[in-house]
This record gives sequence, C-alpha cells and structure tokens, in this order.
Amino acid sequence: MTLKTLQSSNSAVQVLRCKPNVEGAWSTLIHQMDDANVAQSPLWYTAIHRAYGHIPLYLQAENTTGQMAILPAFLVRSRLFGTVVTSMPFLDMGGPCSSSPALSCTLVTRLIEEAAHHGAGLVELRCTVPLDLPVAATGDKVNLFLSLPKDPGCLWKQLDAKVRNQVRKAERSGLSVEFGQSERLDDFYETFAQNMRDLGSPVHARGFFQAILEAFGNQARIALVRKDARPIGGLLALAFKSSLIVPWASSLRQYLSLCPNMLLYWETLRSACLEGFQRFDFGRSSRHSGTYRFKRQWGAVEEPLFWYTIPVAASSRPRLSSANPKAALLAQLWRYLPLHVTRWLGPYIRKSLTL
Repeated sequence: MTLKTLQSSNSAVQVLRCKPNVEGAWSTLIHQMDDANVAQSPLWYTAIHRAYGHIPLYLQAENTTGQMAILPAFLVRSRLFGTVVTSMPFLDMGGPCSSSPALSCTLVTRLIEEAAHHGAGLVELRCTVPLDLPVAATGDKVNLFLSLPKDPGCLWKQLDAKVRNQVRKAERSGLSVEFGQSERLDDFYETFAQNMRDLGSPVHARGFFQAILEAFGNQARIALVRKDARPIGGLLALAFKSSLIVPWASSLRQYLSLCPNMLLYWETLRSACLEGFQRFDFGRSSRHSGTYRFKRQWGAVEEPLFWYTIPVAASSRPRLSSANPKAALLAQLWRYLPLHVTRWLGPYIRKSLTL
C-alpha cells in the first residue's frame, strides 16, 4: 500500500492518503465495526476509478493509542456541475468509519482541506451515523432493510397476503428469475437503460456495472426476470458482511401489470435466506415515495441516513436535484429521446451526477 503522510490539525494523529488493500488495515477495521457500510468497502476504489476515472481521495488516520479511522471519497470534476468531493458518489452511503468520533472529525477536516486544494466547491458526506458538523444533515432520505430468517418459508408467511398474491400472479404469467454474474450483464443493462430513459434519468455506462462485477467478484450477482426468453427486469446485488444489498433494480414499464418486480425481489430474498444472509438492504428512498411504499410492503423498516453538504468555496454552485424545476424539465425532455441516444449520451452526464 502506497501511503502519503499528510499534516493533521492534531499532532497526535497521523493522517494518511492511501490505496486500501482488501487484506489490509482498512478492511480489518470495516469488519470490526458494526456500523460499517458497503460504500466503505475498498473494492469501490478500483471500480469507480476504472469506470469513470474519478480521482480517489481515501484517507486513513491513527492516533497514539492505536485507534483507527477511514474515510473513502472521490473527486468528481464536471464542466456542467462543477467540482465536488463525495463520500461516496453513486451510492447511498459513505462517510467515515471509526470507533472514535474525534478521529472521524479529523478525517472530515482533512477531506475538506483536500477538496479546497483541488478546487472543489462542495464536500458531500453520506453517513449512516450523525457527525458533529457545523452544517445540518438532510433527513428526507432513509435506508430500508429487512431482517432475514434462515428459512424462506418463514419469511413467506410473514408477508402480507397482497404481496404473496402478486408473486403468484407473476408466476402464473409465465415469468421466471435466474441468477448470474457478468454473463447476465447485457440483458440486465438492456432493461436498465430503457427504464432509466423512461424515468427521465441519464443511465450509467455499461462499463460502470462491469467494473463493479469485476471488482466484487463472487460478492456481486445479477438477478434477471424473464417473460419467456425476453429479459424484462433485473437487479444487481452486492454481498457485504452478513447483508445482501440492492443498489440498482428496474423493470420495463409495459410489463408492470405482470408484477415482475414482485417475483424478482421474492426470489432474491428467498435466495438470500438460503445462503444465510441475516439482512436485506433495499437501498434508500424518500419517505412516502413510490419506491418507499414498494419496499415497506415487504416488511422493511427505516433506518436514518445523514447526508451532509459542506460548502468549501463561497462561490460554489448548488448541485442539480430532482426538486429543481430545471431538473424536472430536463427529465421530461429526456423521456422523449430515442433509446440509442440516451444510451450514448447518458453515461457522459451520469458520471458527473454523484447521486
């Protein structure tokens, strides 16, 4: 591991810029900490940098008593949206991981200094625990998770009758689910790209998902739902400690009456139980949104997310958000573009959107 020693505001703390090793101190700390999250995995260092070329700013701190802290982040430059440092881009989570709040604050301070050095206007932190910062966290987004029993039959009995009926409807409609890895990527991306266009959102590059599958190896999987031979939906799931996490999922709108999402998630949940996962993460949603209600019907419960936006420069530009009227107009126009255009243009825009 190549390390560059940085100056710290606390002389008793050594702060290092590093490239984390999957078998090094970074990973050891993650596995020791109960509140570590998947975005802090060292595997993102390679995946995001390889897919989009963003500069990793991974920081590690240690004090004289041997306590450690880590903070993953990337520098994202864009002519359209300005330069930001985000922990972590494209993911629901990130932020520092440590048993010491003081060490976590030291790393955040250093990250802000690094952001200023690189000309970034903002630092974005997506945390699962609150930090002592001079800015308030947004509280409109939550993560939704479900504790899993060992027996999928027990989970099936816990489900609402309406959910079970929709799963059965999908099966009666001739839908089926299959699992795989890179060999399923083309079919997954076909449905994902079309669904993102229909939602008015620029799609990630195919290479982004390829880089994730390569970096995570057996810890990543794709589930596809088919109508006969045609893929009509899919999800990409990641294993992290005792959890199975679904950051990306979609199904084609014209088949929604057949309940493909219900069968897709049920089979993924059933498989997770059989493999011994203790927790299923559905990912983030805004409270009371459509995706929030979809996840809640499975029995998922909320846990808070603490998203901080820290201005670094007085002239920093606000990031584009779905609440912005301009963003809503752009989304509406995007839906009318031909699919081949959105598949070509979308990744150039998407790589600069840290959400």
